Amino acid sequence: MHEADPTSQSNYLHIATKHITFDWTVDFDNKIIAGSATHDFIAKVDEVSEVIFDTSYLHIEGVKVDGDAVLNFRLGPKHEVMGSALHVPLPRALSAGSSIVVEITYRTTANGIALQFLEKEQTQGKTFPFLFSQCQPIHARDLAPVQDTPSVKLTYSASVRSVLPVLLSARRVSPPSDGPAHDGKIIGKDEVVYTYDQPTPIPSYLLAIAAGNLQYQPFQVPDGKQWKSGVWSEPELMDSSFWEFSRDTTRFLAAAENLAGPYQFGVYDLLVLPPSFPYGGMENPCLTFVTPTLLAGDRSLTDVVIHELTHSWFGNGVTHAHASHFWLNEGWTTYVERVLLEIIHSPAHRGLSSVIGYKGLLDALAFFEDKPKYQKLVIDFDYGENPDSAYSRVPYDKGANFLLHIERTLGGLEVFLPYVKDYIATYMGHSITTATWKNHLYAYFQKNGSEGQIEALNSIDWDAWLHHSGLRLPVEMEYDLTLANPANELADRWYESRHTADISKLDFKGSDLDSLDANQRAVFLERLESCDESLPAGHLFHFDKLYGFSKTLSAEIRFRFYTLVLKSQAAMHFVQGAADWVIGADDTGVIKGRMKFCRPVFRAMYKVNPDLAISTFRQARTQFHPIAQSLIAQDLGLDLAKLRVSG
Repeated sequence: MHEADPTSQSNYLHIATKHITFDWTVDFDNKIIAGSATHDFIAKVDEVSEVIFDTSYLHIEGVKVDGDAVLNFRLGPKHEVMGSALHVPLPRALSAGSSIVVEITYRTTANGIALQFLEKEQTQGKTFPFLFSQCQPIHARDLAPVQDTPSVKLTYSASVRSVLPVLLSARRVSPPSDGPAHDGKIIGKDEVVYTYDQPTPIPSYLLAIAAGNLQYQPFQVPDGKQWKSGVWSEPELMDSSFWEFSRDTTRFLAAAENLAGPYQFGVYDLLVLPPSFPYGGMENPCLTFVTPTLLAGDRSLTDVVIHELTHSWFGNGVTHAHASHFWLNEGWTTYVERVLLEIIHSPAHRGLSSVIGYKGLLDALAFFEDKPKYQKLVIDFDYGENPDSAYSRVPYDKGANFLLHIERTLGGLEVFLPYVKDYIATYMGHSITTATWKNHLYAYFQKNGSEGQIEALNSIDWDAWLHHSGLRLPVEMEYDLTLANPANELADRWYESRHTADISKLDFKGSDLDSLDANQRAVFLERLESCDESLPAGHLFHFDKLYGFSKTLSAEIRFRFYTLVLKSQAAMHFVQGAADWVIGADDTGVIKGRMKFCRPVFRAMYKVNPDLAISTFRQARTQFHPIAQSLIAQDLGLDLAKLRVSG
């Protein structure tokens, strides 16, 4: 395992950023951010003679060290994944503990992945353009010259000039969030300076910016809480966004505090992004980005917020040292998310979430059958290997099941939760490896537990969980099936009916689903999809006539329906509908930019009708986020560079 981050060219082990001051102007006409990044550095060893930054597709205009211009800085050769290292020589060799200030003037370019500038037609309001960033895992170097590794945690402050309202992953200093939009100036015309401060150290992948015609509405915060919370969105989505999230967000955060300790970021706002956002959510501190596919109209998908706010402790607070240990972020977050489901709702809800996650895990493990190292929890990335290529449910659900196995092995939540609090208190603000986590686990129970609990830990097959590949988990897990059973029973009835040729004799009706909530309906579809045989085409036509899955506005349900039918004899009947849905050429009118949906649907379409899958992607490629474009092209066996040239 690499001691240093295998995805960074910076010399962060020798000298590290403590604080960055950004001075930016958002240029919507040229689709760039221009300005400066001023780093306050602390040397970690003696004889430091240069600073090496990670950059990618940045135009470097000038460098100053302690206020004096440096002319002999140089950009190294472009690495396909890691970008170009920026070498800045220092006027004197630094000793450990000494400080120095490096200011870099630069601008972003159109080739970077971190920033997506949307045309006004791609927004909900269709009046103003929009900008949002996605820096995880290693794309902050497209936004600014940084030491782009989660091993470096830094504070930052920023002044941003823009003709549209600006949001950052930090606390707003001015103008006030709850004041007039855009400080009362004319949106889209008048330039306003937005200032922000992030006093809590964060890794570079949590740097974030969004700008557009955005409005704010505060949530009611429980008595005694010092933090604030609210939602940002385009005006056209504000009513639905506020209704969807206002009831649950603050009570979820209060429940997380009870489990994990005080919330440290002061503000917990949600930003509902345009549909090209490639993830369900992104845990940017102070400002969680969420997909508009969560606006289900029935609050059935708000539990995603539990996952994102849990990152405030696991990921944003205790951070993985580098990509090889990414499971420490997502495995822990998913595990604690499900514990919170048990606390907020019931043990049955924890079990249902685990069932849904397990199906996603099995699909991910099968997808990486030809790339078995990505089936591991701890991935030994080659130097310069792209961590985006390994992105899947594996770190989330293999990690969460590993922690659940440890919880049960030690004696349950009553034993495990005090350890969880100690883990957070010990490593809050630090970046750690899997070995550090494991050592602390043992140390805690040696101090606070029994000899029997140490023997229990010794009984765990650590190597199998952390370092082995395979299509199954090392231990067969059991979950509370109270909520899953009704869904499974209905699915089994459908499966058993597959030999009934006369559709009129089938004993199913539209009201079958009335007692099932959205998550149970997802389990119902997943159960059918995982059966050894597909239902006959006639059954599936009747199935859709009864339940209307091909017309539902729930992306979670529609996605699972297409996953089911596109591997059946009815695939040719439904493939055009799937193609229209994924690019928004149907009644929804909204592209499904979330990779959880678009990648599997494109892959399923490709197996049915490769030409349609490719032509559909070509038609709508630029509507997807650059990260999604790259991975969908990879899934379809296409050369993205050639697609960009050909348009």
